[in-house]
This record gives sequence, structure tokens and C-alpha cells, in this order.
Amino acid sequence: MEAAELRRRFLTYFEENGHAIVPSASLIPHDPELLFTIAGMVPFKPYFVGDETPAFSRAASIQKCFRAPDIDQIGTTKRHLTFFEMMGNFSFGDYFKQEAIEFAWGLITEGFGFDPEQLWVTVHVSDNDASDIWQSVAGIRPERIQRLDEDNFWAMGDVGPCGPCSEIYFDKGPKYGSDGGPEQGDGDRFVEFWNLVFMQYNRGSDGSLLDLPRKNIDTGAGFERVLSIRNNEDSVFATDLFAPLMETAQSIVGKAYGKDENTDIAIRRIAEHGRAMTMLVSDGVLPSNEGRGYVLRRIIRRAILAARREGSDRAVTESLVTATIAKMADAYPSLITDQSLITSILQREEDGFARTLRAGMSLLSDETENVVSSKSTVFPGDVAFKLHDTHGFPLELTSEVVEERGLTVDRAAFDVAMGEQRTRARAAAKSKVVGDDSVYREILDTSGVTTFIGRDAARYSIESTVLGSMTAADGSVEVFLDTTPFYAESGGQVGDTGTLVTETGRMVVADTQSVLGGLVSHRGQLSGEILPGQVAVATIDGQRRDAVRRNHTATHLLHAALRTVLGDHVRQQGSLVEPDRLRFDFAHTNGLGAEEIDAVLTMVNGDVVVNEAVDTVEASRQEAEAMGAVAFFGDKYGDRVRVVRAGANSLEFCGGTHVQRLGDIGQIQIVSEASIGSNTRRLEAVTGLGAMRRSREMETVLASIAATLKTSQDDVVPSLERLIEKQRETEKALTGLRQASLAAYAATLMDAVNAGVLVARVDGVSVDELRTLAQDLRQRGVKRLLLVGDAGDGKVAMAVATDGTTDSKAVVKELGAIVGGGGGGSTELATAGGKNLEGIDEALAKAKELLGG
Repeated sequence: MEAAELRRRFLTYFEENGHAIVPSASLIPHDPELLFTIAGMVPFKPYFVGDETPAFSRAASIQKCFRAPDIDQIGTTKRHLTFFEMMGNFSFGDYFKQEAIEFAWGLITEGFGFDPEQLWVTVHVSDNDASDIWQSVAGIRPERIQRLDEDNFWAMGDVGPCGPCSEIYFDKGPKYGSDGGPEQGDGDRFVEFWNLVFMQYNRGSDGSLLDLPRKNIDTGAGFERVLSIRNNEDSVFATDLFAPLMETAQSIVGKAYGKDENTDIAIRRIAEHGRAMTMLVSDGVLPSNEGRGYVLRRIIRRAILAARREGSDRAVTESLVTATIAKMADAYPSLITDQSLITSILQREEDGFARTLRAGMSLLSDETENVVSSKSTVFPGDVAFKLHDTHGFPLELTSEVVEERGLTVDRAAFDVAMGEQRTRARAAAKSKVVGDDSVYREILDTSGVTTFIGRDAARYSIESTVLGSMTAADGSVEVFLDTTPFYAESGGQVGDTGTLVTETGRMVVADTQSVLGGLVSHRGQLSGEILPGQVAVATIDGQRRDAVRRNHTATHLLHAALRTVLGDHVRQQGSLVEPDRLRFDFAHTNGLGAEEIDAVLTMVNGDVVVNEAVDTVEASRQEAEAMGAVAFFGDKYGDRVRVVRAGANSLEFCGGTHVQRLGDIGQIQIVSEASIGSNTRRLEAVTGLGAMRRSREMETVLASIAATLKTSQDDVVPSLERLIEKQRETEKALTGLRQASLAAYAATLMDAVNAGVLVARVDGVSVDELRTLAQDLRQRGVKRLLLVGDAGDGKVAMAVATDGTTDSKAVVKELGAIVGGGGGGSTELATAGGKNLEGIDEALAKAKELLGG
């Protein structure tokens, strides 16, 4: 059975059994507690914990997942993966244990064709119900059902939803190890491939277990593992999923699989990481030095290093992308349209790592020599960490290099340094916690979600009922309403500000946030008191909202224009929409040229002038995608989505607020465009009154420049060009005079040469000019020389030149230390700077010893 057939059978089976088939969510989860989507249930977590109400009572998906904890094992085993797919079926208060077991058993034995005599089951020690159902429904003999404790109890965290689980194992037979079932048998023989979680309890902070009012089902089966078991393969790498990748990896290293274990590890690692890096970039993860980007960068480098260790210097990433897309595109068609972007991002990263390797090897070589010369056998862990952290040099490569010289890396010291860095990173990333989830949940359970009705200007001020209030951690107050005109921050658009007024209090709202499953928090400073049940007049700052709306719609126009001008590979990576400006981050490899910026501005302002209406419709996600709508990064979409059409070029998923007609935006001006990281650009712009103010400021500056140049504004550029050309001519003349002066000075210094050696104090001359003097003097026959002096501003300048019999770099290093500085250069010529003027005489004396003057 090939992967495509396994995928079809799974989805068809559950669709026929009344499940909504949910497309895979991104590898970038909406859950802020997670770095990646690590399990099939992650996209459904809000439904399980009760934060949101699902549009379906039962669902099934094949979810893209990524886990990094086992990254060091990738390639060393035949089953560990970083990127994998998880098949799962889910019930949200619909069916429970019996149906879940029936569904699993029917699919596994009939749909997949597994032999029931090769299947074992585990249940929790307390779960008599599951044990009975397995016997009565599936007909499993009691001796094939084993009871385990902690291994068969699942929890979302220390508190919250939890419950027993039941796992299904495949017995590969006696040749793979001892018998005894999953509990006592050999782990290579009994392979777990399906887990059914019976989410029936809510664990309190005191450890107590209370029945959930709505019991849920969460199941998971590793797609790759099921495929390998179904095909009687010992390795996930032997399935058709990995066939093109394994062939590509063998081609990269120039060696065949199955001949040498070390080579096999490298081939498996290259294949696995090639697939993982492709899928991560496709979902918007970009290489960087932190977070998800760091993990991506690490697997890219591990794949490249695996090839290098096998003696290959071939490029790695492009062919791996091609092989991945050849196999995965049927399931994920966007891979085809994203191929050029994925390839370019990974190629740039590979090229950058090649430079890192060259620089790191030079530094590592110097540090290794220092350790060897000190007679130590331990390479300092803090130095290894510096190579890793500052220069991106992998620890594993450092270890390999120093081992060749008989050294071992002090791993304990490295781990300490790494731990300190992580502590600093966590401290820097901490944000102030506002509010209390338990209070939020109580309000949500009692009163339901907040209804937002403030899209139109006619609803900027409404009467609403107060649901509750609380004092936040920062001393401000949070108020919750049943309906609100305040937009809660989302998708880059800032939250509204304004006022809430009741009979007993007045609150100035400084921010609006969605805190839990659609409950809106109005945050600010309160005078008096606002009580539950009171009627509040909720009024937003209308002028501010209108400015935000102009900038938000402009963001959509810019997104569309960037994709048109630069290519469909452009993908939003984030945005910020405020009243006075907008910021748009997007995936692109190079900076925009003047012609490209002009083309973008012409397109967006052309849309504004046409002044078409901005239309919004609600549709299913599938309908919206069929319309060609583009999803914005960071937004969360349910089964029904809002689609915003802004003119002829822009069609976006978006829940934010927008202008009624494009002409309401006014002029759009790009203020800046720059890199904010590898393969990511940031564009900042202004609209409406902000654009008008910027134009006025630029006109004022232009008038000031014209007045300074004593010319008209129309003649500013030609006048500046003439002035710059005149300055160039003056500088050229001054340079000629200075060179002539230095040549004359060199001639006078020849009088102080003794036996081919010159040691002289030269004040008022820069380091660059000393270098020129030294070169001139060498051409005049001086064999060894030192020139040192007060360069001005309290700085020392120094130059050493020799005929090669003495190492100038070594001399300047020693003399530079005397004047409180350092430098470098070549064996024949080196320079240095310093700050210790009082050390000049000592340096002169020492130079006579070193140079023989």
C-alpha cells in the first residue's frame, strides 16, 4: 500500500462515518505555549478545553506535525522523525469509548488489512470499561489486553482535561525479540501505532478528578509508522514516502545505502531533514537564530554536515526540496506554487552556512592550537559555546575537529553556558500576565462570548450590559460586555480605545483584547465603579478607528501589489496596523529597488483613485480558498470566514475593520523598506492625513535645502550634484598634496635609518597614512621599521614593516599591547591603534630590541 492509498482510506472511512474532514493546520500553531504543532489534537485544543464551540461534533484529519526533542536521534534509528503526519479522529461531546474503539478496530482490520492475531491492546489499570469494550466489540482475547499505569493516562497539563488512554500495538513476531506483550516484551517487536485518549476528567489544582460534563475523544496514529507496519517494513525510510528522498540523499553523498552503517545514518538524516525543512519553510518558518527559525536552521545545517562528513561538497537543499515536493504535493498542492520560494530560502541558508564553516574552522583552528600548546587535553566549553552562539559553529563539528588533535570538549561547561543563555532569553521574552484565566472562564461559562457590532460608524457608540469586571495584574481594570463596538486586537490591527460610562463609573479604555474564546476585555483606568448588570454606554475613539481602518485596508493593497510586482512567493510574515502608520513584514530574499517600489506605489495608489467599494462576504474556508482568497499570517480562522475584496487586485481572509471605499484611504506613501532578518523584509507606510503630514514635512525640508544652496527647489538636485563634484575635486587635490607631503616626509626619515632599520616617532599621522609611509620606506630599502605616534584625539597610531625575516604581525601584537590596543596585518606589514599615549616611548624602546634598531 502506497502513502496516497493509506491517506485516501483513512479520510474516506471517517467521512463515511459522519466525521467532518478538516484540512491540516499549519506547523506554526496558534497556541502561544507551543513552538510547533506537535500533535493532531493541537488545532482542536480550544474545543477540548471549552474555549470555543466547534462547528462539528466529530472530525478527522491528517495533521502535519513537527517535534524537535528527538532531533539528535534522527538517522541513528529507522523510526524517529522530526516532521511527521498524524492521523486522528475526534469527538467533541458526541461519541465516547465504545464508538471510538469500534471506529479504530474497523479501520485497522478491514480498511488497512491488519491481522487481528498480530494486535495487542493496553488500557489504564483503572479502565474496566475500555477492557470490556475491547473484548466485546473487537473480540480481543483477555490475554492480549494489558493494563498499564502512567503510560496509559493522558493529561493536557498539571490541571485541566485528562483521562485514560488505550494503545494498539503490532506484534512483528519472534525474530524481533522476546514475547510478553507491550508490557514485558521487546520494544522492537511490539510497536505502538494507535492511541485512543478518553478525555473524561477535569483535574483540579488539588489533584482531584471530576467528570467532564462533555466527554471527548482524541486519537492519534503516526502516518509513517502505520504505513511501514502495513507494508511489513522495518523502517519508515523504506516506504514510498521516502523513496525519492533516499535516492536523492544517496546521490548527494555519492554512496549507496546499505553498505556502511555510518553512511546509512547520514543518508537517513539527509532524507528526513530534507523533507522537514521543506515543509517548515512552506508553512512560513524562516531560518533565524531564535525560536522556530533556530530549529529550522539547525536541521538544515545537520543535513549539510551529514553530507560533508561523508566527503561530499555537493549542494544539498535544492534537490531535497524537489524530491519532497515530488512525493508530498498531491497531499499539499501549495508546495508546487511555493517551490521557488522554498528553494531560494534554503539555498541562501546553505550558502551562508558554507561561509560560516570557513570562518568557524579558522577560529577553531586557532583556539585548538592554544589548547594544545598549553598541554591540556580539554577544549574549553565556554569557547565551544562562543563558536556555537556567536559564529553559528555546531558543537558536534567542534567536537569532531578537536578530537582529531586528541582533545575533548568540556561539555559540562558548554551546557552551563547554554543554560545561562536560555535563562536570559526566557527572561527577555517574559511578558506581563494580565488577568486571571479562571475569572475569564467563569464569565464565559456564565454569560457566553462578547458580540462585536462595531464595524460601521453608526455603531461606534452603543448601550451594552456589563458582564463583569476585575483588577488586572498591572493595577488597571478589565471590563467585559455582552456586546461591544470595540475591536479586539487581532491579525496585526491594534485594539480600539474609548470610554465606558455607567451610572456609577467612567472608564477610559486604553486597549481591547480577546482573552478567551471570544470574550473581549476592555482595559484601562476606572473612576468610580462599574458593576455587573449595569448598562454601559460604550464609545470608541472614532477618529482613531477611522485612521486604523485606512491603514488596515492599505495593508491589503500593499500585500496584493507586492505579490504582483515581486511574485506569488511573497507571503505575509506579520503586520502592525496603528492609527498613525502601518507595518508589513513579508517573505522575500532581496531588498526592493527604486523601480519595484515605484511599481508598488503606482499600483496601490491607482486602486485608491479608482475608488471601488470594499466588499466583505462570509463563506466556508473551502469556498473562500476556491475564490482565490489569501490568508493573512497570524489570523485564526474557523469554519466560516470573512473575505474582504479591496479593489480589483486584493482578496483576503480578514476579520478586521476596513474603509467603505478605497478612496477613503487617501494617498499611500512607503516610508521605509528594509531587512529584519534572513529572507524577511519590513515595509512601513502611512496613509491619509499621515501621508499629507509627511508630504508637508518633506516639502519643508526641500525648501530648507534650496535656501541653503541658494537655488530654487526645482534646481536642488543639479545644485547638489555640482557641489558634490566640486568637493570630489577638492578632496582629490588634497589627497595629492598629502601624498606628496608624505613622500617628502619619507625622504627626511631616511636620514634616521641605521643598518636598514628605522624606529621613529611620527605624530599627527593616521594609521592609514603610517601604512603608506611604511610602504614608501620599504621601497626605499628599509628592511625593518616601526613608526608610532600621537595620531590626535588621544589615539596612538602604529605601523610595522619588514622584509619578511621578522613577522610584522607578531611584532605589532606585542607593541600594540604596550600602547593599550591591538591590530593585525601580514607578515610584511601590520598596523595597530591604541589609547595609551604614555606607552609610546616604551614601545619605541621595545621595537629597537625586536627589530634590532
